[in-house]
Amino acid sequence: MSELYVKEVRRALSARGSLLFVETVPGIKYNEVVEITLETGEVRLGQVIDVSKDFAVLQVFGGVSEVNIKKAKIRFKGETLKIPVSLDMLGRIFDGLGRPIDRGPPIVPEDWLDINSAPINPASREPPTEFIETGISAIDGLLSVVRGQKLPIFSGAGLPHNRIAAQIVRQARVRGKEERFAVVFAAIGVTYEEAYFFIENLKQAGNIENVVAFINTAASPVIERIAVPRVALTAAEFLAWKHGMHVLVVMTDMTNYCEALRELSAAREEVPGRRGYPGYMYTDLATIYERAGRIKGMKGSITQMPILTMPNDDITHPIPDLTGYITEGQIVLSRDLDRRGIYPPVDVLLSLSRLMKDGVGPGKTREDHYQVFMQLIAAYTEGQYLRELSAIIGVESLSEHDKKYLEFADLFERKFINQGEYERRTIEETLDIGWDLLATLPEEDLKLISVENIKKYHPKYRGKGSTS
Repeated sequence: MSELYVKEVRRALSARGSLLFVETVPGIKYNEVVEITLETGEVRLGQVIDVSKDFAVLQVFGGVSEVNIKKAKIRFKGETLKIPVSLDMLGRIFDGLGRPIDRGPPIVPEDWLDINSAPINPASREPPTEFIETGISAIDGLLSVVRGQKLPIFSGAGLPHNRIAAQIVRQARVRGKEERFAVVFAAIGVTYEEAYFFIENLKQAGNIENVVAFINTAASPVIERIAVPRVALTAAEFLAWKHGMHVLVVMTDMTNYCEALRELSAAREEVPGRRGYPGYMYTDLATIYERAGRIKGMKGSITQMPILTMPNDDITHPIPDLTGYITEGQIVLSRDLDRRGIYPPVDVLLSLSRLMKDGVGPGKTREDHYQVFMQLIAAYTEGQYLRELSAIIGVESLSEHDKKYLEFADLFERKFINQGEYERRTIEETLDIGWDLLATLPEEDLKLISVENIKKYHPKYRGKGSTS
């Protein structure tokens, strides 16, 4: 890019929402950064989102409500939006564009990276096969997260997804002391109350030195919400690919991101798709989610747990629907469990981790893990069926055998799914709780578990060797 081009200045023609329409410059490119100098001397950043022969469309970070289009000047920078990255980011809190908001000094950058990154070549991807421990039994035991996986949490308005996100950020780790682990947390379009909750939670967490946080509030311009997940993932990629760290990226709330996408699409007068969302929303979400993974020859990994609130608890809504197509499973929160005081209210029968089988077992978690998972789900499914049946015919009409499964369903929710917000369980503790629950059922019903594992881990035989 020539020096003449970089310094060339153009005036704004008109403004709409967070968009500026300006005189075009030959050779400008999509996503190019621009500087908008206001009448007051304040400088705001923007990005080129559309180019034609006569004018270019800019998205302005900071909004255009105060822009005097007759006196504002626009300078095209000749480069895309980049953020400074460094290991100094660990333990720090930034805004949605990567600027410190924790009263600490600016970081000294090791590099400046494009927030849009480059896609991972599918041929160079390494299949996810290693377990990440969140300390939450419902996730670790039944919906295990594997390094390099994309496993979203589907929530609803009023459900405790923010508390779960904060708990995962506090507790998540990889097994093995030799592994370098970090958490990148992105809050997208949250209220000031939620922002305060996350910031205080991060400051009080014992592992803050392993966390990089990006907080974007609802009061920030809509356009900034489009950048937040990309800024967070750029930091994650730096830690994973440059420094060989295993990085867990937790993003909440992706619904706010999609709403921002719809608002900007409407401002650009694009033809709407399902429920007014742009037709390219699937592709746009894929550019975010597909930045997770492992690369052959690279030690690090990026794992994503995006959180989204389903409008009206509708799992067929375009946001959870499209997310489900791109990701490898989902963790669904239950409003019924939440009403009954179960935390975290994970609906394990609606939830699924498609890569779980590859990430558990000998050398990863424990040899009995997958069999215990299958038996717990089978028994809980039977208990749920008997709950519905007993509502019709009455508990008295059930056999003693059936009553054991009905009792198991209650115990499973109270003892296994339910746990304290600041309670961290190892995978061994989680599996032992599962065995204690399975011990309430007849031993002959444990058909999904091998005899060897029953003799080794069943409370009846535990500590007695391999035989009864």
